[in-house]
Amino acid sequence: MTPRLAIVTAALLMAAAVGCGAFGAHALRPRIGPEMLGVWQTGVNYHGWHALGLLLLGTLMLRFPDSAALRYAAWLFIAGVALFSGSLYLLALGAGASFGILTPFGGAAFIAGWVTLAVGIARQLR
Repeated sequence: MTPRLAIVTAALLMAAAVGCGAFGAHALRPRIGPEMLGVWQTGVNYHGWHALGLLLLGTLMLRFPDSAALRYAAWLFIAGVALFSGSLYLLALGAGASFGILTPFGGAAFIAGWVTLAVGIARQLR
């Protein structure tokens, strides 16, 4: 993961999060129940926050280009968006409940990404 890839990916993920939010508010609201709309919105919230986290990582990687921990954290955030938010989007759209098995793996990737970011920065700022 390079700083450029992290920042570009963050911008694209943020654009997708805004699009997913608008899709949920305008296209899904009349078609799915409030519970599934809440599931969709949870996916959008975590998607957007972790896209911003990836943007932060990309800028930190510019300052600390040799930090493997920052590179790993970036990949963990991307995996978290795909697994956590992606599985929630699929569930809200009516995919089988078996997709719900992916959600905790995405959550674990988010947590691991933040811990890895903390470790990486702590190492750099000794």
